[in-house]
Amino acid sequence: MTATAPGTATGTTAIGTTTRDGTPAQPRIRGRDRIRGRGVRPRDGRPGPAAVRLLLVLAALLGAVLAGAAPASAHAALTASDPRDGAVVAAAPKEVTLTFSEQVAMGDDSIRVLEPSGKRADTGTVRDRSGGGEVRHAVGLHSGLPDGTYTVAWRVVSADSHPISGAFTFSIGAPSEQRAVVAQAEAGGGLVGVLYGIARYVSYGGFILLVGGGAFVLACWPRGAAVRPLQRLVVRGWVALTGATLVQLLLRGPYTGVGAEPGAEASVADAFDLDVLGTVLETKTGTALVSRLLLLGAAALFVAVLFGAYTRRAEESERKDLSFGLAVGGTVVAAGLAATWALSEHASTGIQAAVAMPVDVLHLLAMAAWLGGLAALLVVLFRGPSIEREAVRRFSRLAFGSVVALAVTGVYQSWRQVGSWSALTGTAYGRLLVIKVALVAVLVGLAWFSRRWTGRLSEASETAETPEGAEVAPVAAVAATGAAGRGGDEVPDRDGDSAAGAEPSAERARQLARQRAALATAQDKRRRDADPVRSGLRRSVLAEAAVAVVLLAVTTVLTTTEPGRTEEEAGRAQAGAAQTAPAPSGPVELTLPFDTGGVNGKGTIRLTVDPGRSGANALHVFADGTDGRPLDLPELKVSFTLREQQIGPLPVQPDRIAAGHWSAEGLQIPMPGEWTIQVTVRTSDIDQTTLDKNVKIG
Repeated sequence: MTATAPGTATGTTAIGTTTRDGTPAQPRIRGRDRIRGRGVRPRDGRPGPAAVRLLLVLAALLGAVLAGAAPASAHAALTASDPRDGAVVAAAPKEVTLTFSEQVAMGDDSIRVLEPSGKRADTGTVRDRSGGGEVRHAVGLHSGLPDGTYTVAWRVVSADSHPISGAFTFSIGAPSEQRAVVAQAEAGGGLVGVLYGIARYVSYGGFILLVGGGAFVLACWPRGAAVRPLQRLVVRGWVALTGATLVQLLLRGPYTGVGAEPGAEASVADAFDLDVLGTVLETKTGTALVSRLLLLGAAALFVAVLFGAYTRRAEESERKDLSFGLAVGGTVVAAGLAATWALSEHASTGIQAAVAMPVDVLHLLAMAAWLGGLAALLVVLFRGPSIEREAVRRFSRLAFGSVVALAVTGVYQSWRQVGSWSALTGTAYGRLLVIKVALVAVLVGLAWFSRRWTGRLSEASETAETPEGAEVAPVAAVAATGAAGRGGDEVPDRDGDSAAGAEPSAERARQLARQRAALATAQDKRRRDADPVRSGLRRSVLAEAAVAVVLLAVTTVLTTTEPGRTEEEAGRAQAGAAQTAPAPSGPVELTLPFDTGGVNGKGTIRLTVDPGRSGANALHVFADGTDGRPLDLPELKVSFTLREQQIGPLPVQPDRIAAGHWSAEGLQIPMPGEWTIQVTVRTSDIDQTTLDKNVKIG
């Protein structure tokens, strides 16, 4: 069987070649073998100028999202310390204690205390002091520390895998100059942080292409298992996810600062330190990444069967059995991959973690089915053969179900991570969540247009119904032509020699076959491109894919941002600690003028509480007359009241030491806070006054 290629200059006969699935082969046409008929060149399916402009806009939006993303902040926050930031203590403490809002992972070098000279003042051993619902960790200090200002630098990893760090100072005896230098690098920042963030984005993208592409083939378009562009999409998704996971595993140590000083910027070279890698493998995140790599081995087997044995099954019963097995196995592997994120990030910590983790798995699977299927449809519309209308309708139903699942799980996740309207607008997580919801709304709107194009495609197809297999008829004709040509039919040469001339060489026959196949492909594509309904569907799906890429970037940033609920809780805890913080350094000193109204009833009270902290203190009271000389009073009383905690008044009866001087040793202040000190002064039998002053005592 031969076929004349219309529109060619020579009118030669085409010999076509086909792939195993019946689609025309894509030859490389070069030199004099280029098709010249009618000035038409077969297009390779690349997006046109409008698509390129859209991708440029997409790149700009993606850059804006990533450039505006803050450094990774975490689920945990430092809420208190002892000594507190800026405190001046009379004697050196035995240890420095840090209090966090949530559980954190620490190493022996997670907390470092430096003397004013820069020398290490801590013992290097971190102890867990948690209790009473509080997360506290302490590091011991050496004995005999000199007076001066000390620097505390810390770096920890929160329960949801993100590193945080910070530094503060306190003084022993009195503040001093300090020569200790602490690097101010942000935890998870620098080049390592950038590379780790890119790997996170690529891993999400690879997961979506792998899972969503496989679901598209099995649930929507089984014939697509033999389409090369679709095969490449899924395989590239597997490669991207595998490569990104390996990069994350290697960079995890430098990213969290394993073995590095708190505040110091991590080095990419540390990624190849086996000791650092060994430490990472012992962490929750390291275990999740290794589990993901093992599951990707099973995913590779799934891809090999889907694009190998599945495409070779000729009998319908065999294909159904294998399809069922692939669906079950693929679902298990996909759920396992999604669980590696749920078990190591935000869902694994905070309130209702047992509910949040399976919800997060469902959320990720729904996102992959929708966005990954969208990418698969886009590839088929631009690079693959004609897709049946029923396949597009199946994907439309799959996408609708995915959107419903995303909405339900997203509402729960939003409540769990945000918790209040104020956190929705007043925190970085809440604002990013609003942007994500807006992008999802835009994506759903674009999907509505795609659904309309799909409906029109169905109507157009029903009005021009063709027999089963008519869509691939040109391919079949080309295949038949190729078979005939290879069987020995006469093939005119390029110079127009008659069929009775010399038998063309085998190489010449193959060149002619590639020409005819390329022309058949170009004609088929030109016919599809001329269909306004299909062109409209391609444009709307391309717009959906562009928004989906930006949505994925926002989601990646969202997973590295401290949830709004915990940010507000940490803020309230820090505010409460600030309200109960002790007054500035050193003893509490007050000067209170008094006037009892009688003879010699005027003077000044000077009061000192030393060291001005909770626990044992020494009280000294001095009374001076208007002439500046000590004033001997018949009676003097002192009391302490902490109204916020309804403690007191605690009476103190100081002993008279000398004229105008009273003292009380062993004065016990039970807890820090804002105390009211009342002093009662009596200058005669009937002349008396009470003075009061609020002071902060640590």
